[in-house]
Amino acid sequence: MTLPAEVREKLAELELELSEGDITQKGYEKKRGKLLAPYIPQIQGVDPSLQIDNRIQASSQAVHPGSKHNKSRAPNTRDERFRSDLHTEAVQAALAKYKERKMPMPSKRRSVLVQSSVEACTPPDTSSASEDEGSLRRQGRLATSTPYQGHGHPAVEHWFNRVIQGSSTSSSASSTSSHPGGRSVTTTNTTRSSRHTERPQVASVRGVSRGYNHHTTVMETADGVPVNSRVSSKIQQLLNTLKRPKRPPLREFFVDDFEELLDVQEPDPNQPKPEGQQMSPLEGDHLGLVNKWPPSLPAALQRWGTTQPKSPCLTALDNAGKPVYTLTYGKLWTRSQKLAYTLLNKLSTRNEPLLMPGDRVALVFPNNDPVMFMVAFYGCLLAELVPVPIEVPLTRKDAGSQQIGFLLGSCGVTLALTTDACQKGLPKAQTGEVATFKGWPRLLWFVTDGKHVVKPPKDWHPPIREASNDIAYIEYKTSKEGSTMGITVSHSAMLAHCHALTQACCYTEAETITNVLDFKREAGLWHGVLTSVMNRMHVISIPYSLMKVNPLSWIQKVHTYKARVAVVKSRDMHWSLLAQRDQRDISLSSLRMLIVADGANPWSISSCDAFLNVFQARGLRPEVICPCASSSEAMTVAIRRPPEMGVPPPGKAVLSMGGLSHSVIRVDTEEKLSVLTVQDVGQVMPGAVVCVVRVEGTPYLCQTDEVGEICVSSGSTGVAYYGLPGMTKNVFETIPVMSSGVPISDRPFTRTSLLGFVGPDNLVFVVGKMDGLMVVSGRRHNADDVVATALAVEPMKFVYRGRIAVFSVSVLHDERIVVVAEQRPDASEEDSFQWMSRVLQAIDSIHQVGVYCLALVPANTLPKAPLGGIHISETKQRFLEGALHPCNVLMCPHTCVTNLPKPRQKQPEVGPASMIVGNLVAGKRIAQACGRDVAQLEDNDQARKIPLVLHSLLFSFLYIQDVLQWRAQATPDHPLFLVLNAKGTVASTASCLQLHKRAERVAAALMGRLNTGDHVALVYPPGIDLIATFYGCLYAGCVPVTVRPPHPQNLATTLPTVKMIVEVSKSVCILTTQAIMKLLKSKEAAAAVDIKSWPMVLDTDDLPRKKSPQMYKPPTPEMLAYLDFSVSTTGILAGVKMSHAATSALCRSIKLQCELYPSRQIAICLDPYCGLGFALWCLCSVYSGHQSILVPPLELESNASLWLAAVSQYKVRVTFCSYSVMEMCTKGLGSQTEALRLRNVNLSCVRTCMVVAEERPRIALTQSFSKIFKDLGLSPRAVSTTFGCRVNVAICLQGTAGPDPTTVYVDMRALRHDRVRLVERGSPHSLPLMESGKILPGVKVIIANTETKGPLGDSHLGEVWVSSPHNATGYYTVYGEEALHADHFNTKLSFGDTQTMWARTGYLGFLRRTELTDASGERHDALYVVGSLDETLELRGMRYHPIDIETSVIRSHKSIAECAVFTWTNLLVVVVELEGSEQEALDLVALVTNVVLEEHYLIVGVVVVVDPGVIPINSRGEKQRMHLRDGFLADQLDPIYVAYNM
Repeated sequence: MTLPAEVREKLAELELELSEGDITQKGYEKKRGKLLAPYIPQIQGVDPSLQIDNRIQASSQAVHPGSKHNKSRAPNTRDERFRSDLHTEAVQAALAKYKERKMPMPSKRRSVLVQSSVEACTPPDTSSASEDEGSLRRQGRLATSTPYQGHGHPAVEHWFNRVIQGSSTSSSASSTSSHPGGRSVTTTNTTRSSRHTERPQVASVRGVSRGYNHHTTVMETADGVPVNSRVSSKIQQLLNTLKRPKRPPLREFFVDDFEELLDVQEPDPNQPKPEGQQMSPLEGDHLGLVNKWPPSLPAALQRWGTTQPKSPCLTALDNAGKPVYTLTYGKLWTRSQKLAYTLLNKLSTRNEPLLMPGDRVALVFPNNDPVMFMVAFYGCLLAELVPVPIEVPLTRKDAGSQQIGFLLGSCGVTLALTTDACQKGLPKAQTGEVATFKGWPRLLWFVTDGKHVVKPPKDWHPPIREASNDIAYIEYKTSKEGSTMGITVSHSAMLAHCHALTQACCYTEAETITNVLDFKREAGLWHGVLTSVMNRMHVISIPYSLMKVNPLSWIQKVHTYKARVAVVKSRDMHWSLLAQRDQRDISLSSLRMLIVADGANPWSISSCDAFLNVFQARGLRPEVICPCASSSEAMTVAIRRPPEMGVPPPGKAVLSMGGLSHSVIRVDTEEKLSVLTVQDVGQVMPGAVVCVVRVEGTPYLCQTDEVGEICVSSGSTGVAYYGLPGMTKNVFETIPVMSSGVPISDRPFTRTSLLGFVGPDNLVFVVGKMDGLMVVSGRRHNADDVVATALAVEPMKFVYRGRIAVFSVSVLHDERIVVVAEQRPDASEEDSFQWMSRVLQAIDSIHQVGVYCLALVPANTLPKAPLGGIHISETKQRFLEGALHPCNVLMCPHTCVTNLPKPRQKQPEVGPASMIVGNLVAGKRIAQACGRDVAQLEDNDQARKIPLVLHSLLFSFLYIQDVLQWRAQATPDHPLFLVLNAKGTVASTASCLQLHKRAERVAAALMGRLNTGDHVALVYPPGIDLIATFYGCLYAGCVPVTVRPPHPQNLATTLPTVKMIVEVSKSVCILTTQAIMKLLKSKEAAAAVDIKSWPMVLDTDDLPRKKSPQMYKPPTPEMLAYLDFSVSTTGILAGVKMSHAATSALCRSIKLQCELYPSRQIAICLDPYCGLGFALWCLCSVYSGHQSILVPPLELESNASLWLAAVSQYKVRVTFCSYSVMEMCTKGLGSQTEALRLRNVNLSCVRTCMVVAEERPRIALTQSFSKIFKDLGLSPRAVSTTFGCRVNVAICLQGTAGPDPTTVYVDMRALRHDRVRLVERGSPHSLPLMESGKILPGVKVIIANTETKGPLGDSHLGEVWVSSPHNATGYYTVYGEEALHADHFNTKLSFGDTQTMWARTGYLGFLRRTELTDASGERHDALYVVGSLDETLELRGMRYHPIDIETSVIRSHKSIAECAVFTWTNLLVVVVELEGSEQEALDLVALVTNVVLEEHYLIVGVVVVVDPGVIPINSRGEKQRMHLRDGFLADQLDPIYVAYNM
């Protein structure tokens, strides 16, 4: 049964409303449901509620099979230029070859799904696939969902069944997995970490709660560790499916040299090569001489306008297909004259005419108003102005609109002509004038149908001249890169082109022609506006908006007006097929020529064939179909002639795609799957010479069986690109040469950007366009061909209206193919993933090329070209900028990146002895350096007249606690410490005596309870309590262990660390404050740890004022003084033992380096719990007697300026901070320097500001800090860094004397091979490294080979070894692993100086002798730290430092706040924190993969996008990558998106 006509009409109107955006998707469905409700049960006997095409099915019941038909979108959703049965079958056959390979699906946070639902991001649609396609949907789509019963054409019938039903059967795999909405969630395995708190649930989608895909399975990783998570099982799946990259055999060229050579792909010796002779240029017929031919186009208009004024010129139709207005030649002539007169005489500025002949004028006319356009165009020609037709700008941010503005600016356009209706619809500024569009020049808008157009006086006549070489008009064209050029066409070329078209198409006077194309440019303009006037033809112009409502309209008009010629595109033929059953009584017998303007698209052949099959019964003769080839530059290149001209029969070629990818023509015989069927585009135009030249390099003529770019030489091509002489020379003035290098003629040729060849009978064949050409590893692929393959994979089910964009991006010195498709709003995650994997397989099979990235975006979100197609260059731009916002992404770098350098093979090690000899021969000194001599410095001190007694006393103290007792007696009231609170006021102070007294009280409390040598954990916030209890422990003979207190708001993660340190350090007692004591035993604490197993806890808030009986005197200075515990960045808790001797030596070294005396003040903004921070906070002031201003870093969270304000207030010369403090200041105060200046913050007092760190100096941070606070007087030389590690907490420290820290640039690629290669600043792959401060007095440093333990030469990369009196004496570990201890703390060189004991720092670095001199007058040796050995990633035989990869990643997109990388099995995992909307999450995947490939030659295995703050960072501001890795594997990160790169 069929729907009544009025219902169908209403449905069509609804479709139009939806596509124009006048109605929302919901409203559309509601209204449509109402219209169809009475008929649906009669059609399929299904409950009407199921019939309504709900986009988002929140129902969890299975969808009734009956509703499958109307779920399939109107069949024309698919872009039919690319449709071919053979190809579809080939694709399906290729896919059948693949076993269903299981790939891991990306995991996505449900809220990301919510956002890509159709209401959220579907702007109104006017669309279909590529460049200039529009779209429409068929009327009454239910009515036609029965298979078409037709005219005994089995192929068509079979095809129609497929088209109309839509592919209602899903592929085998997707039909087995149910809709995610219907999946019941039963997670039997609940072993996920109990500490992980779920985020609040985000609104569920399709009735699925957010965590629905937490199917956990216990499985083992590759190294046999049982893992329990969805992430890891997916990675495991991925590991199982990774195919070895397809690569041809590699040359064994890799030399272990500095250069990492990218693999150069050797051409395949078996690839096909052209074998034919050199082609000879092909000449068209001679341009015949016509006696009555007018001398120019305006002359023709004058002639017809005066002799045949009643003759119809142009009929315009409205959206219902009714003729609105017929413009006669008389009217066109008079109206054009009026406009010409007005433009030249009535527009003036300051009494000067606004326009002079030859000026350019923009024509802005909508596609449904050909009459006004024609009047404006000829008006300009008569006034000798140059029209520049452009699209109507709809919004201020149209795709490509900026480039159009650039074109108008470069053409010097100041006036735009438009219609009244169009002018009213343009976006307006507040003043009511037309808004200025981005990148556009200032324009005056003139309305051509308004009252300002006046009649010329009787004596005024437009100048009608003979056609000259002056510019007649400028046609715009958008290049592959998105830039817009203006192609200038001269009067003589315009005339010659009309002449050639007339001769080729046998146009006769007063013929009727139907034009469906855009009349502003290309074939629509040439046939429908120019040649038609030359021959006084009658044009029926079919507007695009009418085609959307009624795709049959052009055929009906051909029938009604008995048109002899129709100018269409293949999509118009395809659309009419879908609706043709409604019309029984049409006849196409009047047509003598059906010009297919995009006949050069190889995929147009199927539309032509199908159209002929159907309409042959309606009078269409097969020979009438005339494909033509044209380009904006060369105008019409070739056209199939009408049969009456006695031309050879049309040709068809079935070519091998493999051959074409090598630019060779091979008629395919054996491999039936990957073929391209092309039809000829007829003969060369009259008066033209055509040849085919090589695409790259010198334009040599091709061989006869070779594909190249078609070039034309004739009087009827464009002349130049306006204002671009260089490009013009390239394109419009090519001189093709023979293989001997001799030019084929002295006439210049114009490149057409069409790729093709000349076939038998001198027929021209086109196989693609330069714009769509993608050269991957030396083979050429055409974007249109790839689109066709992607569309052949069940498009109806999945791709929204066949909208697919294919382009290539350059990554790592080769083109990589990117496919972007709009997915239907009702597609499920499973469907998407299924479709994506099948597309990858199909393209791989048919084109033998890998797809680098496949992205799906929500329906209607790709940028549109003027006629609704996809704007390719803008899509590519968005992809590269990370602004595409896809809802699904699949990257496959493993299969398509085949030019990575070969993995590095380790060379057989050279022995350490030969290394030394090698260095000596090369004149290199051994890399060894030491700080100044302590004894000598002490002599200098005496020379400074420090009272001798005091001096010798100070250096005779072996124990720091003795120094405190001595100071308490000698200078009791001297202030040592001053602690500031968040307000910047003094919270507490301590003088020498006060500190001593408080320590005594603590000692008295401990002595009765504990034995000497017991370990005591001090759990205090930063302050004087911590310092006093530390000395109290020393007085009592106990060993203090400082521990950071747990964070009350985050007990779950911080308390276990406290517990661990207390247990590992074997502390028998905890000293703390009352508040923390309560916290340790609270109910909340019990949830995180076992609170019953705490040792004895004492609070020291109110200790009795008791003196301890006697102080404990350690028997030898080698006794243990304190334990220093710290969690390394690799997540290892390591405690080191510090002896009394080492403690005093450390203080002495720092005192000498920083010149610390009792009269000094220093400011410290560090955590006081471990390393140098602890030493500066608790030890140095007591030893040297200077006053320390203590700023707890935590207070900066509430007052970022606290530290700098204190430095300024106390006029501090030396200050210490951590990277996290520096970051807080740069981020928090960057914009407030002016306000700080007003508060009199002045940093000019600072001589040295040292960052305490155990890592490579962060140059970017220190430089931005210096730059920001330069305004407050901070000297750029002041900021430097220190270096320490577990074996020695202070190796380097800038101090007050000595040269400024130097910076060198090293080649990052050489570092990966453990080599240092110095390069110039700014050279590619350069990495700046800053010296880590000066080596401390008494410290010796050497660089040793990590494998052989032999010494290395100057500027060689190796492990930093250190020897000094303040080295720690060993690790204090639970099990006391002696081997670890011996190796790290007492190592000897295997050669050279084999006596000295060294400690291994575990850091890679190098020493370099500089030109500078240090304080002693010697040349200064700089130590550069590159990074921790434990952290490095071994990948492809090379050593990578995570920070280098992370720096690249953070730079790749503005929304990446932080990044951390680690490896899992052999995959590189990149975790990025997204600062921005979750919709941007998937944009990051491709950018991250690109940047790591480009800069590090690594393929990222997994990209994890998380919320800000997920990457754990310790108190020193270092990333805890191993914690992150554990969280990732245990599935505790709650990622926004996890992408597995195939």
